[in-house]
Amino acid sequence: MTQISQRPRPLRVLAAMSGGVDSAVAAARAAEAGHDVTGVHLALSANPQSFRTGARGCCTIEDSRDARRAADVIGIPFYVWDLAERFREDVVEDFVAEYEAGRTPNPCLRCNEKIKFAALLDKALALGFDAVCTGHYAKVIVNDDGTRELHRASDMAKDQSYVLGVLDDRQLAHALFPLGDTVTTKDEIRAEAERRGLAVAKKPDSHDICFIADGDTQGFLANRLGRSEGDIVDESGDKLGTHEGAYGFTIGQRKGLRIGTPAPDGKPRYVLDISPVNNTVTVGPAASLDVRALTAIKPRWCGAAPTGPGTYTAQLRAHGGETTVTAELVDDSLEVTFTEPVRGVAPGQAIVLYDGTRVVGSATIATTVRATTAVA
Repeated sequence: MTQISQRPRPLRVLAAMSGGVDSAVAAARAAEAGHDVTGVHLALSANPQSFRTGARGCCTIEDSRDARRAADVIGIPFYVWDLAERFREDVVEDFVAEYEAGRTPNPCLRCNEKIKFAALLDKALALGFDAVCTGHYAKVIVNDDGTRELHRASDMAKDQSYVLGVLDDRQLAHALFPLGDTVTTKDEIRAEAERRGLAVAKKPDSHDICFIADGDTQGFLANRLGRSEGDIVDESGDKLGTHEGAYGFTIGQRKGLRIGTPAPDGKPRYVLDISPVNNTVTVGPAASLDVRALTAIKPRWCGAAPTGPGTYTAQLRAHGGETTVTAELVDDSLEVTFTEPVRGVAPGQAIVLYDGTRVVGSATIATTVRATTAVA
């Protein structure tokens, strides 16, 4: 097997440059490998001044300028493309609607699916580019028969294959990840950027949701959905307190519950269920979070869909660990059973299946089966 970046023919590459260090180094490596590289920064807000200031590496005016300066240093053409309306519809509105429905979405995963490897890739191909390059830590492997596989990065500590698990065959055929096969620390990536003269070498990483300027997700949702007082109850239905909107909670949440009455055993309570229908949040002990099985919908496969039941490892959140599962596709839904119960599994999250380091595919969690109760 060979990595896509080792193809003998130079490619026309469109490098998505966020203004951060990873995408800048990725673009520089692609150019150094002999590809014909053009940089592009995606303007994802109709009013970028409203986004976070302080150069956090995603959507601000500072980020656009940082990306342009990096492109100048690398010596590649650079453009800014306005995808604000598409981003609003496919990422921001989806995020709000999912929370309103009591689910917990991953906007970065949705952005990769709908923006970087759909809207951006479609436009790139229409303009004659061969591939889209990003600073993600993951690998695309080309098999002898020409089929492609998505694999974890060489360095598991930086692996970002989870948020790329939505990519299909066509998208993988045009994806380039120059950082994925490098076993280096982030400090070494920054040192490389400094050696290349890239001013973003010391720029902080972005960890927050890019379209929430102050990082206050609950406040953002309250402004969009309005405040609506509801009850916080225990597993028996007894009222313990009130809240200002069920959308402000996620399954497994412990902090910020503001429950005045302590639990009888004195142990912390966690969010077990969110019901948007009656605006109720149910809390209980940590043991009640244990999930033994789930059903996931809207599967997307990084290659052919699996047939019959199989044993895989699964990842349930971007920075989570792996767990062993059996999974089977039944009538377009993925039925998953965990070898050992897991906690903090929320509808709306993505489950990504792996066969070794290979990404099999991704699906959206719809329902869970608790180890001690029925359906959550």
